Amino acid sequence: MAYILNYTREPINSALYDPRLAYSMHLAVSEDGKEYRALNHNSGVLFVKATENQDGSLNPKSLKNPWLFALPEGGFGVAAVRIEGDGGEDEESRGCAVFFVSPDLMEYEEVGLLKLGTEHVERVSCVYDQKRGSFRVLWQERTGERFGAFIRSPKELQLAAVPEMLEGQLETEEIWSRGSGLCGSGSFDGGSGLSGSGNLNRESIAAGIQGAVPHNVLEVSEAVAARLCRKLTPPVNIGVRFPEQVEAANREELERQYATALYSDGSQASKRVDWELSQVDFDKKGVYEINGRVHQDHFAFPIAYNRADPCICKWNGSYYFIATNDADGNHTLYIREAKSIPELVEAPERLLLDSETYPGIGGLLWAPEFHEINGRLYIFHGATPGEFFWEESHVMELREGGDPACREDWSAPKRVMKKDGSDICEAGKEITLDMTCFQWEGDFYAVWSQRQFLPKDLGAWLYIAKLNPKEPWKLDTEPVVLSKPEYGWANNHTFVDEGPFALIRGDKLYLTFSSAAVDTSYVVGLLTIEKGKDLLDAHNWSKKNYPLLTSRSVEGEFGTGHNAYVIDDDGTVWNTYHARPGVDGVRSSGIRRVHFDVEGDLVLDLTEDLDLKEEYACVKTRLSVK
Repeated sequence: MAYILNYTREPINSALYDPRLAYSMHLAVSEDGKEYRALNHNSGVLFVKATENQDGSLNPKSLKNPWLFALPEGGFGVAAVRIEGDGGEDEESRGCAVFFVSPDLMEYEEVGLLKLGTEHVERVSCVYDQKRGSFRVLWQERTGERFGAFIRSPKELQLAAVPEMLEGQLETEEIWSRGSGLCGSGSFDGGSGLSGSGNLNRESIAAGIQGAVPHNVLEVSEAVAARLCRKLTPPVNIGVRFPEQVEAANREELERQYATALYSDGSQASKRVDWELSQVDFDKKGVYEINGRVHQDHFAFPIAYNRADPCICKWNGSYYFIATNDADGNHTLYIREAKSIPELVEAPERLLLDSETYPGIGGLLWAPEFHEINGRLYIFHGATPGEFFWEESHVMELREGGDPACREDWSAPKRVMKKDGSDICEAGKEITLDMTCFQWEGDFYAVWSQRQFLPKDLGAWLYIAKLNPKEPWKLDTEPVVLSKPEYGWANNHTFVDEGPFALIRGDKLYLTFSSAAVDTSYVVGLLTIEKGKDLLDAHNWSKKNYPLLTSRSVEGEFGTGHNAYVIDDDGTVWNTYHARPGVDGVRSSGIRRVHFDVEGDLVLDLTEDLDLKEEYACVKTRLSVK
């Protein structure tokens, strides 16, 4: 068996770990129930949703005193006290506890509030009573009084009987200091539902986990703990495999044979090999012993200071880099061209667009993205005639046969509009920005960020619509709200969902996006959908409860966000993103390889040192020249 610790964290400060991040459920794992290691970079994995007002504005919420328990049919439940985003008492959930269910402690469904009484709830627990076939809920109110009652299931939030006041403290203190959960056989014990994991020594159990505030321990199977570690810890390179003998008639044929890098989670990645071939004569048949080194492109962070929202594309055999220019207040867009992605780092910049050439394009040139639509190349970007509140999405088109690095070969920016030619939103009251484009099952789609400021700031929401591929500055359907910044990590410092970008992998579409303020709180979230589902129905999308990239994901990179993807000649997927090299650093561009875990899901925090270990970098084989 293994043990899962459920904990929250003490906030640090608004720059490093805000209350809206700290007041969420975190997980740590242990093999012996004594020493625990934090998962997910000591960041939360379960956040409660904000509530919504009639005008669409959100009320941020957080959690305190979460309680983790197992379900008899498999899976898990969480009971917690919902609080205001920054920690105050939540009047909307007065007298209630909030419940969640999860199949695997990776994906969570917020079931809702269970009404327990009229006073504020301080803490709550839930354990399965096998004899009764129901769950016993215990809670303590702010007044100090304690109560118990039963519910049939955490999916059916209704008390089965009138709550009973608990006079003594022993029973509830015992339950609140021990873990409830699954026994080794997969069955549940009778009575209290406790699995006998022992008293929770809060000081010792939190040792080594920064800021941890432990709540309860759940005994789980080794398989459950192992999967959590695989999914919530970056994989590590544990070896490289290459055939003992290969055949090739020339260097090019040999270089098309890739090594296989192996990782701790069971996943793999194909990698090119740089061979030492000075002793090989491809004009002479024979067998040669050759040595090589697994190829790894190196990208020190940052690759470009003062460049945010970076995007790379490949077009007609060359690679192009473009990004928001923070150095001059977002008044210009520059482009780089090279024959490979690594060469883009040192490639010269050429001016592509400025805020003086075209009427209506006065500044705030934001988030440029390359997109190929029916064989033509376009750049989607934000621009305004002058003021921030008039920022809108625009599209530039490369003339047929044109050079992407030549500004004269691009059309004047065209403002994106609805199918009938009307505005997407009312300029001066709402803005649109960060529009992206992708093709899915025969149709083209646009996703963008839109924010209403007047008469009330509603925060930035993601919208989706079909796009007209013949005139990609026109939507083909009415916009639909896809996502709002409902979780604490998304409304931290400000209410923002923005920077969407799609990556298609088999039958699954990954849409990453960025949330919170563009400071150290900036993070990357994830929406997914499978083939066969209607993209214009927001209920068909799955949103991950926690972000994929944060300021804790990679040391020295703060406020990671606004990412885009590009696939190189080897088939390797690269993630371009911006982050800050230091808490007060400027937004700067970075590049890192996208890994796919053993289940095929995105891994964006696999650093170069984890991607390829030096002890496995060298390979050898026998080359048979045909």
